[in-house]
Amino acid sequence: MRFHMIPGGPTPVAPFSHAVETDGLIFVTGQMPDTPEAPGVLPDGIVAQTRAVMENLRLVLDGLGVGFEDVAMARIYLTRFKDDYPALNETWRSYFAPGRLPARTCVGVTGLAYDALVEIDLVVRRPA
Repeated sequence: MRFHMIPGGPTPVAPFSHAVETDGLIFVTGQMPDTPEAPGVLPDGIVAQTRAVMENLRLVLDGLGVGFEDVAMARIYLTRFKDDYPALNETWRSYFAPGRLPARTCVGVTGLAYDALVEIDLVVRRPA
């Protein structure tokens, strides 16, 4: 296994690697909607927070030489599921080519680090 910390990547909120890679699969730790420049500072609203999470995921993926087109599975955690699910879906869709959406689980949770509205983790397959 390889444990990855991406230089200039998102600031971890706990003791973990940005990603762990084994047998061609990359498990990307759930990312928060802050930025590497301002850890713990969150934008307002689900659309802005979803975009911030996706940009943090992009930083990690870029650092590993893969992209959103390589994502096989995602898990999304929402603190205001009923309110935010439609807007999250619309924002999420914009990061993937039509017909190329990864498998996904989305669940409502009672809380996230920094009181974030959303957190997303990924399973990625490294292209051969």
